[in-house]
Amino acid sequence: MGAHMREILEAVAAGEVTAAEAEATLSGYATTGAGRFDAARERRSGVPEAILGSGKTAGEIADLAATAIGTTGRAIVTRVDGAGAAAVRRRLAESAPDATVRWDERARWLVATAPEFERPAIDAGVGVVTAGTSDAVPAGEAAMIAREMGADVTRIDDAGVASLARTIDAVSRLREQDVLVVAAGREGALPTVVAGLVDVPVIGLPVSTGYGHGGEGDAALSGMLQSCTALSVVNIDAGFTAGTQAGLIARQVATARDGR
Repeated sequence: MGAHMREILEAVAAGEVTAAEAEATLSGYATTGAGRFDAARERRSGVPEAILGSGKTAGEIADLAATAIGTTGRAIVTRVDGAGAAAVRRRLAESAPDATVRWDERARWLVATAPEFERPAIDAGVGVVTAGTSDAVPAGEAAMIAREMGADVTRIDDAGVASLARTIDAVSRLREQDVLVVAAGREGALPTVVAGLVDVPVIGLPVSTGYGHGGEGDAALSGMLQSCTALSVVNIDAGFTAGTQAGLIARQVATARDGR
């Protein structure tokens, strides 16, 4: 038995460390009745573990959130409704009463942090851009996770090409960012236009707004994939994926900046 393992087991026996914390340290994950929580994901990949609320009961979400707080000091939940958010608040009131809980009702994300948790800080800017108000849900998810990864996030909203003047008015702010997530529904034109105006990476985020043929985001996705300007594209409504990619790029930008 290694000295490190013995120290952990002795800490458990002394009540200084919970069984979940010990398991997370030794195995990289903690087991709950709702599944395993990957407590080592951020250390391994640079992306914080997040709990997907869709498909889980309120109790399962609360169990995983409590485990997240207990093992990493932070719980991130996506696609969580009011019942799930309320369940998390009730559970943390018992297991982590000093935790701070923030829930965005529209974008449906929840972030809870223990008092001792320190969010990382990255010296790089991520711009999260929307074509219109209807794109705010996945864009809000992208902004949240990029911010939780430590980036300085700027929201640039309602810059769609239905009135190109709105896009042009935002160009100076767009060019100040180190990476951009651009969310758009309908035909998905905004990322193409933006990518032709800036010299930073652009991540297209197609949104399931619109109606009729291709109106569930298919037209936006196809348009972005066929873009004549250089951009990368995530799946429909995949705000978390877009935000994490932006956060990873921002981290590399910050590392290069520090090395100068």
